[in-house]
Amino acid sequence: MADPLREPSIAPEDGRTSEPARVRALVVDDEPAARDAVITMLADHPRVEVVGEATNGDEAVAMIRRLRPDLLFLDIQMPDRDGFGVLEALGDDVPPGIVFVTAHDEHALRAFDVHALDYVLKPFGRPRFRAAVTRALTRLSALDALSLRDTLASMAGDRRADAAPAGELTVHKAGERQSPPRRLGVRIGSHIVVVDIDTIDWVESYGDYARVHVGRQTHVVAQRMHALERMFDGSEFVRIHRSLIVNLQRVRELHREPDGGGAIVLSNGVRLRVARGRWEALQVALGMHEV
Repeated sequence: MADPLREPSIAPEDGRTSEPARVRALVVDDEPAARDAVITMLADHPRVEVVGEATNGDEAVAMIRRLRPDLLFLDIQMPDRDGFGVLEALGDDVPPGIVFVTAHDEHALRAFDVHALDYVLKPFGRPRFRAAVTRALTRLSALDALSLRDTLASMAGDRRADAAPAGELTVHKAGERQSPPRRLGVRIGSHIVVVDIDTIDWVESYGDYARVHVGRQTHVVAQRMHALERMFDGSEFVRIHRSLIVNLQRVRELHREPDGGGAIVLSNGVRLRVARGRWEALQVALGMHEV
């Protein structure tokens, strides 16, 4: 059986066989056993060449800038600088391919759902790891590094918003028939921040709260996603995942994957995950005709 990780070779006019380009990988984890497991399993994939391993976040930043890997296997929770911190510190030097390897499901789900980065949850076996490598190699040819940088910049905005108290947002009660509001009033302490609905890019679930992304600003509000979805009903917003609502006017690109999943890219470059069961509703809501 052919190896699905290997791209079909193209025979040049002179008859020689062209092999797919090798992918240079760096493994980052503060646990030696975890690094060894990743490196051992990567040996099953001849297209991937491990060029180094880092034992902490600061070392990872330095090695990535020096070695310029194509693919990064990155632990999330590390003592000095976590995986998100590594990516934020890299700025323009973020590698085009990222796979999070973590024991913390809540972090992994957020990274995967919101930022369209694959993850492998420890402890993992060869089938799950192989699937992650397959996805990563497929994405290397399609993933826009600029989109990833913009997504990470949005993530940095999330952290700043988290440091502030959550605002209070008044929404329609169940059963009320009202048209979608034109503006939101986010009450923070003694003042209210007025947000035009049309300026909202996307909304993200955050436990009992939600993050409302408006350009470079992020507002944390004390509302759950189902209440916000009800409030947006009838407007230019659609839920693309259990944790994501997006402004249809901001959708720039659709990226569908062979397994039925995929992502969208917004006009500001942020990349968001689309659940398998939400694609049809998204395309209907976009009113899109493919040509």
